[in-house]
Order: sequence, then structure tokens, then C-alpha cells
Amino acid sequence: MAEIAALTDVRSAPHAERPAGRRHPLPGRQEPDRERAAAAVADLLRALGRDTTEVNLRETPRRVADAFIEMLTPREFALTTFPNDEGYDELVVVRDIPFHSLCEHHLLPFQGVAHIGYLPGERILGLSKLARTLEHFARNLQVQERLTRQTADWLQAQLAARGVGVVIEAEHMCMSLRGAQSSGSRTRTMTLLGAVKDDRRTREEFFTLCGLQA
Repeated sequence: MAEIAALTDVRSAPHAERPAGRRHPLPGRQEPDRERAAAAVADLLRALGRDTTEVNLRETPRRVADAFIEMLTPREFALTTFPNDEGYDELVVVRDIPFHSLCEHHLLPFQGVAHIGYLPGERILGLSKLARTLEHFARNLQVQERLTRQTADWLQAQLAARGVGVVIEAEHMCMSLRGAQSSGSRTRTMTLLGAVKDDRRTREEFFTLCGLQA
């Protein structure tokens, strides 16, 4: 099954939305406690031998708490899908979607780009929602493998697509700044579902459209 894909850069014009949309709520999160977070940062600084009464560190616990809350709080959105009235049955791929997340093992960032595609079934969605879905799962304490799988599984479940592909390429600060100190190294993970996984020609086309070798 050879598919001729609709390839879209994340910066290009969004998909035109239409009526009769169906909203798919995303999982919620527990509300953060800013005061407790700031107090914990102050305790950490003192445990590391730093004087939190020193003028340049007085506001650091609050700033760090606010920064982590921001990085761990996704923007609200509804994954709204629409009937595939025209019967579009070819790949839709959005590539080079920038993202950042936090490694759950060291609380250090990892960041890079994602390429996300799907083979529509009965429903389609606005292209920006692919990036928003990725952001929702990325703004959490994560590992790259789980982030890749969560994004693909959620899109597959909500779209009932004939296939989904997610590829993530990222540099991990926990590997660049500490330990091996391999600055510039990138990790690639992927999850392929449905026809994107099982059909060789569709899989190869997906990789080509992502700028990757099959």
C-alpha cells in the first residue's frame, strides 16, 4: 500500500477547522504546591552548603519552584477531531516539532524535535494538535521512551487511525553535562502502530517524510 503523503512543517499554516468536532479530554495533573516546592529548593541549597540568606540566593528557591512548575504544567487544550468526510486515506506528517521535557532520573532537561504522522481512518484533527499532544506528555517528569509511546498510543486511541508513527530525537543534559559528558549526542526513539508499522512501503514512506533512513 503506497501512500502519497501530505507533509507539513510545524511552522506552516494550520489545518482548517470544521464544525461537528469531537473533544477528547487529556489526563489531568495534581495541582503543584508552590510554597512547599520553594521550601524544598531552599533545603536542597543548604544541604549543598549554600547560604540561602545571601543576597543573590534569597529569591532562588522561589524562582526554581516557579521554573519547575512552568516546565511541568502543559497548556490546556482539547484534542478536537473531525469527520474525515472527504475520505482522505494518505499519510499526514508533521516534522521537526520542537519540544523539551525533564528527565525523571536527574531532573535535568532533554530537548529536541519530534516527527509525528498518522494514517487517517474516519476522523482527522487540526495539525497543531499533534504538537500540543506531544507537549502535554512532555511537560512531565519523563523518559524519552515513555514519551514516545504515550504520544503515539494517545493519538491512536483518540483518532482510531489506521496507523500512527512518532519519532523523537533529543539531547539529554543528564548525559551531556554529567556522567559520560557526551555533549551533542542525540537519542532517537520511535513508536510505530498499525499500518505504519506493519506495511513496509508505508513505513518506508513515513521515515522518508521524516527525513530519516528506513
